[in-house]
Amino acid sequence: MKNIQTRNTLILTGIALFAIVVPFLLIRANIINAYTAYVITLAGINAIMAISVNVVSGITGQLTLGQCAFEAVGAYMTMILAQDVGIPLPIAMIIAPLVAAFLGFLIGFPTLKLEGDYLAIVTLAFGEIIRVVLVNLKPVTGGPNGKSFKFSFLRDSLDWGASLSYLVIIGALVLIIVFLQNFLRSSYGRAIMAVREDEIAANSNGVSVFKYKMIGFVAGAFIGGIGGALYAPFIGLIKPELASFNNSINALIFVVLGGMGSITGSVIAAFVLTYMQEFLRFMQNYRLLLYPVILILVMLFRPQGLLGMKELSFIKCWDGLPGLIKKIKAKKLAKAETNEGGAK
Repeated sequence: MKNIQTRNTLILTGIALFAIVVPFLLIRANIINAYTAYVITLAGINAIMAISVNVVSGITGQLTLGQCAFEAVGAYMTMILAQDVGIPLPIAMIIAPLVAAFLGFLIGFPTLKLEGDYLAIVTLAFGEIIRVVLVNLKPVTGGPNGKSFKFSFLRDSLDWGASLSYLVIIGALVLIIVFLQNFLRSSYGRAIMAVREDEIAANSNGVSVFKYKMIGFVAGAFIGGIGGALYAPFIGLIKPELASFNNSINALIFVVLGGMGSITGSVIAAFVLTYMQEFLRFMQNYRLLLYPVILILVMLFRPQGLLGMKELSFIKCWDGLPGLIKKIKAKKLAKAETNEGGAK
């Protein structure tokens, strides 16, 4: 058993390092251009926000419509701490998600006693409150036009900008996925999923429904704060619109398309839709019609989303790779024999 666990850990570690290091080197070598690197990195931030929504809506089972408010809090707190207070940027990027998580605790304590549509309305109102507050705190936030961050990965890191952005943001995404997957396999994670499946049955088995709802909500707020803390130095310009309802709906769309409860499904959907939106930029604002069309098609033909509640298993993919290679070789060999027979 220990040998299997060690093998699986080494395989996953190798895949994670490959996903981080290889594209980083390709960006440094200009094989992947700066624009493509920018799109991939932006998709990484979107994937983090999709995970944040999925933790609350897909895993905990509570509908949220204002999750990007925590992203805005993380972004503005990073900027204020690093630029106005003078705290080093890495420390500011650690404190900001903690502030977002604390805010999530304050909001979740009175609201998580609500269910369904009522909770969704409260989270929607919370997001709008954060946006309006940011708009009116002009001396601190810059008002509706936003505020520039003096440090930006893309602006101030010279030729390291694109590669450094990718390394930090995709590295953070991989770590979030690893820690979250391990958390979901723990007793806390299983209790949260039990609450999602049936609150009455979970409560009758001694699971504190409110406690585990709170843990899931605060975890989602913390991950959203990480997304904001990474967004601030990556983009370099932060606006109150970051907390808008539209941004929260975009993150929710990633989750619905990828599969409610599937972390890897949300990540795949975030990368595909982000790249697709950039690819269709020549359509201008008409490209925004793509999201509702895709959503309608998914609801009609695959309402559970891309992966449903399942996760993409890298171990199974790795184990199935030798068999796939053998099948490809066998097809090539059979084709070669057929061609030789036809030539004769």
